[in-house]
Amino acid sequence: MEQVIRPVRADEWRKAKELRLASLADPAAPVAFLETTEQAVAQPDSFWEARTARATGDGACQFVAEASDGTWVGTVVALIERAGGEDFFGDAIEADQAHLVGVFVRPEHRGIGLTERLFEAAVEWVWSLEQPRIGRVRLYVHTENPRAEGFYTKFGFVRTGKSAPVAPGEPASHDVEMEIVRP
Repeated sequence: MEQVIRPVRADEWRKAKELRLASLADPAAPVAFLETTEQAVAQPDSFWEARTARATGDGACQFVAEASDGTWVGTVVALIERAGGEDFFGDAIEADQAHLVGVFVRPEHRGIGLTERLFEAAVEWVWSLEQPRIGRVRLYVHTENPRAEGFYTKFGFVRTGKSAPVAPGEPASHDVEMEIVRP
């Protein structure tokens, strides 16, 4: 079954919510996401509408892999981070950059190149921006998620040496930053 990779529209928040809940139920979720199923389920529909709208605005683009039956089977979000701002971890952003988040492919669709296609779409979108012109795309991966790090490395991402604690007061549990620079 062939999937179509495309940007999400703001009015598709119900499908975005369903896919996010599926991602949080995945066994790898505790080391892949900074949110739990319980936290997500507790959010009202207005939260999901706003979240999806933000992922389709000027500073972000969520890509989805859609199966021929309309089921969403994978996703990645590219967020634009502007120089002078602060990132999710409270660190200063020194130059315009993109940050990939929310990477997920349903288990039954893994191993067929779908993650590569999602990443290709996201990175291509980032490189296509004229304003701001982005010089690097980054992401964070948990040190206990070698499968994900292996994919990111194969795609061309390299560790930067920067890391961030996953939870305050738990320095042993951390994510490492990886980047790919504009060719």
